[in-house]
Amino acid sequence: MQFNPDEISQLQSHLTALWHLESPAASGTEFLQLVEENHLRNFQLWHEEDIARRDDLGSERVHQAKRAIDRFNQERNNFIEEMDKVLVAALQPKEAGVPRNSETPGMMIDRLSILSLKEFHMNEEAVREDASENHRATCGEKLARIIRQRTDLTQCLGDLLTEVASGTKTFAVYYQFKMYNDPALNPQLYLANPTAGK
Repeated sequence: MQFNPDEISQLQSHLTALWHLESPAASGTEFLQLVEENHLRNFQLWHEEDIARRDDLGSERVHQAKRAIDRFNQERNNFIEEMDKVLVAALQPKEAGVPRNSETPGMMIDRLSILSLKEFHMNEEAVREDASENHRATCGEKLARIIRQRTDLTQCLGDLLTEVASGTKTFAVYYQFKMYNDPALNPQLYLANPTAGK
């Protein structure tokens, strides 16, 4: 199984543009399906975060957005872990004896996903006709930095995968153990419902 950082980054850009034109859905296969599922959650998170900051939709819609954000964020982290599990199985990273990367490939792919969304939306602002010239120029400068960050991170991901495959660096699956959504671990939930978590 091949893990091509450039292909992953290009796929995220393609899907970001596509999903702004049609209903978003993940349709990839094997590892790229996990990449798409992770990116879909970030796409959904992005737009729910925007909605949650509006003051004109009423408290119920904001409440719904906050609940959706919690759910999408949990699922996003689940797919980071699933990507890392596949990569560990495929690359068989050393358990000791070489430097350990603190950030996993799945985490880096997740960051690339978010950067692709930032790039798309910052580009929208950089060419926005109803905005001032200063706004467009400022956003154009930010866009250039975002593109540079994506390029650098894509290269870093490629370097890490190469080093892991050659046995000169390692990583492990790091579980997030999100507690806020778990009725057995969130005191606000289990104190309100004493039978939870028992």
